[in-house]
Amino acid sequence: MSKVNLPPDLNGVHIHFVGIKGTGMTALAEIIHGSGAVITGSDVSERFYTDDILDRLHIKPVPFSDKNITDDVSFVIYSSAYDPLKNPDLKEAVKRKLPLMLYSQALGCLSETAYGCAVCGVHGKTTTTGLVGTILMQLPLASQVLAGSEITSFGGKCTFTSQRTRSSTKECSPAAAASTDGTEGGTTNGFPPDVSQAGKKYFVAETCEYQRHFMDFSPKKIILTSVESDHQDFYPTYEDILNAFVDFICKLPAGGQLIYCADDKGAASAALIAKERRPDIEFIPYGEKAVGGYRLSFGDLGDGYRNFTVEGIGDFKLYVPGKHLVLNASAAIALCCELLKDAGLFSRPLPENLFLSIAKGVSNFTGGRRRSEIVGSVKNKAGNSVIFIDDYGHHPTAIKTTLAGYREFYKGRKIIVDFMSHTYSRTAALLDDFASSFDSADEIVLHKIYASVRENGKGFILDGIDLYTLTAKKYKKVYYFREILDAEPFLLEELRSDPGKEYPSGYLFVTMGAGDNWKIGKKLLEDLRCDAADSVSPKY
Repeated sequence: MSKVNLPPDLNGVHIHFVGIKGTGMTALAEIIHGSGAVITGSDVSERFYTDDILDRLHIKPVPFSDKNITDDVSFVIYSSAYDPLKNPDLKEAVKRKLPLMLYSQALGCLSETAYGCAVCGVHGKTTTTGLVGTILMQLPLASQVLAGSEITSFGGKCTFTSQRTRSSTKECSPAAAASTDGTEGGTTNGFPPDVSQAGKKYFVAETCEYQRHFMDFSPKKIILTSVESDHQDFYPTYEDILNAFVDFICKLPAGGQLIYCADDKGAASAALIAKERRPDIEFIPYGEKAVGGYRLSFGDLGDGYRNFTVEGIGDFKLYVPGKHLVLNASAAIALCCELLKDAGLFSRPLPENLFLSIAKGVSNFTGGRRRSEIVGSVKNKAGNSVIFIDDYGHHPTAIKTTLAGYREFYKGRKIIVDFMSHTYSRTAALLDDFASSFDSADEIVLHKIYASVRENGKGFILDGIDLYTLTAKKYKKVYYFREILDAEPFLLEELRSDPGKEYPSGYLFVTMGAGDNWKIGKKLLEDLRCDAADSVSPKY
């Protein structure tokens, strides 16, 4: 089958997205919509946070139907969660012989029209990508960034486009864009004309290892945060997923750069194997164990921030919790410095104006949707502070490091975590690791397993109760409620009470996982806010 490409000029081209509410799909729709394309999309009726982003773009998702594929649809981009042989939109598109592209293939097309930089790894992709974008906001580079979730500093969007991109795009009419070669006044798939010193258009995107989707991306530089066993339905062994990352690294051209975490055993192993195959690639480590220009030193913990130093670059402050996020910030700093070097703007020592810009970007980062997201805070009936946080962590390592960060950051608080495991295959493969990942929690609430669209639980002999049974053997206060909202009365009674003298700062309630248990946090916050409103209401 011949490769499908997006046209150089997307102005007025009707593209239909199947599964448009997925975070990556919504982000891609943002970028392509900004190129002047006409976007429609279909998905399930349940409302997701991405609906808010689509609302701002005036895109209204509709139910799946063959009627969605109208005569003016030119391209169809679809999520890998949907089968072209079963989904009605895709079946109709196939019938009409329309060009179909997976999300990862469309992302790959964008990477080919610019200087592509990929952020990959089992953990930390979204946060690292968000940090890169937040730093690039402060730098004189024409850039565009796509993250796998809504990033607060992006103005509640999943993407960031530099002012240079916007101003250059505004100066160019659609007709002019179609007639230029992309080097003066025109646009290419939404990217700016060459306005940076090096004449480059930098595109940084979060890329996914699942089913080797990142192999569709064409990178010049790669950040690799971590490698360990995950997605067991596709990568049965650790070697399988390790080899996938090595193969992706080897997609780099001669002179390309791998920026990898020296503190992560899997990332360091992937770099070592790739170096044997591709000595023409530049390997750049970051982290405490790094040897070279981006060695990290952790500083002290301030009031709501962490100090850290990147050797040869300077001292920084990060206002989100967790040492693992400091590592992500170091990766983002390293990539941005290498982009500045590529643009002819970087030297050591780093010019003060550029250092201050990078430091400001790091300090401005406050996280993203479902990434240590502070959902709200309230005082309970006893006068105690209750902070609600929602986090997407769904792998044992992510759970452990994230909760450890909260314990360090939110001192004096009783930490209650509500966790919902995602996918039967991951839970089965990592059951003992999951059950041992809650060291930093005071109480643990568990639920049924949240299945992916690709599995329904059949063929697996375990359920959420099995994770509960094993977890309860390792920790004292563990509770199980199969359905999420069944836990509401129990948790509400707890959060209304005084946590005790050993927790003078109050409560930290965390919903964690890739399921929909965020709903219990939202409901409990509403309940406590109603309590607070009732307490100040006049009595008659």
